[in-house]
Amino acid sequence: MTPHGLVIGKFLPPHAGHDLLIRAAASASDHLTVVVLARSDDEIALADRVRWLAEVHADDAHIDVRGVVDDHPVDFADPHLWDLHERAIRSGPQPAHGPVTAVFSSEHYGTDLARRLDATHVLIDPERTLVPIAATDIRNDLVRHWEHLAAPVRRDLARRVVVIGAESTGKTTLSRALVDRLRARGGAHGLSQWVPEHGRDFTLDKLAAARATAGIQHRRSPEPDDLVWTSDEFVEIARRQNALEDQAAALGGPVLVCDTDAFATAIWHERYLGMPSAAVDALTRVHPLYLVTHHDDVPFAADGIRDGEHVRAWMTDRFLDALGDSGRHTVVLRGSHDQRIDAALVAIDALLARPTVGAV
Repeated sequence: MTPHGLVIGKFLPPHAGHDLLIRAAASASDHLTVVVLARSDDEIALADRVRWLAEVHADDAHIDVRGVVDDHPVDFADPHLWDLHERAIRSGPQPAHGPVTAVFSSEHYGTDLARRLDATHVLIDPERTLVPIAATDIRNDLVRHWEHLAAPVRRDLARRVVVIGAESTGKTTLSRALVDRLRARGGAHGLSQWVPEHGRDFTLDKLAAARATAGIQHRRSPEPDDLVWTSDEFVEIARRQNALEDQAAALGGPVLVCDTDAFATAIWHERYLGMPSAAVDALTRVHPLYLVTHHDDVPFAADGIRDGEHVRAWMTDRFLDALGDSGRHTVVLRGSHDQRIDAALVAIDALLARPTVGAV
């Protein structure tokens, strides 16, 4: 065992190879410091990478993950630049475990770093035979290499596609169909998940509870329009919707289909309470793609809790106005069910083709 091990890297993003290196180093160290080096303009924020590594290795109390900004050029043959990198590394918060005694890496430059720190260099899997992956591969093709990402990284890198629309516009049917089509592609897409609309379940429970109370009190059984809503209830719906998203994203594939989101919940707050809610707005997220199920071409179907056909056009317009005002990327789906599915998949493929893999 070495008293104080060090693993250093960009972790852009962290992957199974990094995890192997960290676990190996931890097994041979009394204490292990993991330093994430980041440039200010990296496409994935330093804070995200530190958080991911801390989550992945949370069960190992003797691993300490730290982040350092290092904007200096990289040239391992230039001693002056090495001095600048070393200074950046040493400028971060210093661990309380004494000087570094061993540097663990999969790169040969670890030898120079270890010499500068007066430590031993331990080279682990430099040929990438144990885990044949590099962060560059993931950035170039996130879908193909999805299996090499841990759950916290998947949760935040999954491309979240939100299906949004007025009642009885085929939103849930479309969401389920999209997941089926994605799963049929196989590979990482075989893990595709969808997130149901929590507001609907909340409404059903609220209506059932109101009817139970009315029955005990021998009153008329209430209808959906009789329900009285509060802002706190919408806050709870939005918070739970976010939690359901995160849970599904950690388990699923590179695309997560969300049947509504907290942004839509904020619009429904306006519908039922006549005003926006700062508390609900604070829970909204900006996802990379919103698919709006237009009310045209979809006949209204009453299901016992829906507002009614007269509200659909107003809600469609309100959603489109709010999406436009907020600058969210939006694709409006019209036509038959199959036409909507095809248009949605084209938009999803365009999203996946984007080179950036920044966290949600």
